Amino acid sequence: MREHKELVKEMVQDPNEAFEYIRASLDEYMRDGDLEAFLVTLRAVANARGGITELAKKTGLNRQNLYRTLSKSGNPTLTTLRTILSSLGLNLSIIPDKADRSQ
Repeated sequence: MREHKELVKEMVQDPNEAFEYIRASLDEYMRDGDLEAFLVTLRAVANARGGITELAKKTGLNRQNLYRTLSKSGNPTLTTLRTILSSLGLNLSIIPDKADRSQ
């Protein structure tokens, strides 16, 4: 039986699968506030796409800072998050909350 990390690494090689994985993780974060899980997701995608060293090259951010930022206790700034997502071919956007359309 293959390990979860191996399956995730294989899955996120496809940009559409990576997008869905990150989107689902962000949606979950918006519901439960579990930033740690979202950061672990970003790190898994980064690792599958060449690792943190490659991410540092693409983003121009310091490799050690990226390790800290994407750790379980990380707390990225919005600018750092945008830079990381952009390097993965993604953008941040704001959409109305489906549950709050009554106003």
